[in-house]
Amino acid sequence: MTTPSIIRLRDRLLPAAVDGRVRVAAVASLIAEVLIIGTGAAVRLTGSGLGCPTWPRCTSESFTTTPEMGVHGVIEFGNRLLTFALVVVAVLAVAAVWRLRRDRRDLFALALVQLASIPVQAVLGGITVWTGLNPWVVAAHFVFSLLLVTLMTVFVHRTRTAPGPRVLAVPAPLAAVAVGAGAASAVTLLLGIVTTGSGPHAGDADAPRNGLSAVVLVQVHESAAWVLFALTMVLVVAATAKRLPLQRPATLLLTVEALQIAVGITQVALDWNAGVVIVHVFLAACLTAATANVLLHLRRPVADVLEQPSVRLDAARR
Repeated sequence: MTTPSIIRLRDRLLPAAVDGRVRVAAVASLIAEVLIIGTGAAVRLTGSGLGCPTWPRCTSESFTTTPEMGVHGVIEFGNRLLTFALVVVAVLAVAAVWRLRRDRRDLFALALVQLASIPVQAVLGGITVWTGLNPWVVAAHFVFSLLLVTLMTVFVHRTRTAPGPRVLAVPAPLAAVAVGAGAASAVTLLLGIVTTGSGPHAGDADAPRNGLSAVVLVQVHESAAWVLFALTMVLVVAATAKRLPLQRPATLLLTVEALQIAVGITQVALDWNAGVVIVHVFLAACLTAATANVLLHLRRPVADVLEQPSVRLDAARR
């Protein structure tokens, strides 16, 4: 039986409405998913992908790295330890929306998805080790991580908007352009992942590559990126001209794309410099979030529309 003191403590610690604590928890979840992608890239790009040559142990006899494994073992084991930090963030997010689990099932479901994804990610990481960093398995691991970034972007957005049905918030032709940009972003990201699988940074000197031509893939990847940039430019110009709420998300997406293109060109010019590639991978996670943010702003809650003064006035006249 729950005592009154426990109930008071629960009510004091756990939000009963979507407030700053819930929003901070959502933002922390998104940041954690982006950072874990960046640290994973650092492991591969320092050649430490097999720093711990087995999983779930680091060696056949130890769960932790040993001095004989050197710096690569430290880097890989350190990345594994970050899983526990992600668990803390995910548990706090679930706690933040626990009392909202009936009224805001969307938020509760998203928080649970992040928590449930952690063991899945761990197993996927283990499979990459067991397969000797097979590039296609590594690619699947990365795609799953980007999917989680997308879901956590939805989490953040939903903590800032009313629940319930949604209606189109922009003209239909502009929404079609935005959807096209979303598709171009997905294609660009997937091509980038495959391109990375053909490049020099396999994560270990003996790790295989996917056998595809890196030169050809770079050209195709760049072409997709420029298509995405052009579509996003149309979004920014149209949203600015019409003073639509989509203006800020589209401008943010365009900024990330410009940075990503610049870094990508620099990466190739510097012969796949590892430090530049890490930035490129990190920006891929940012691009995923920015793209999702644009698509989420295409629709707005019906409740927000009904709150507009003009709508209230029309309702009163009727």
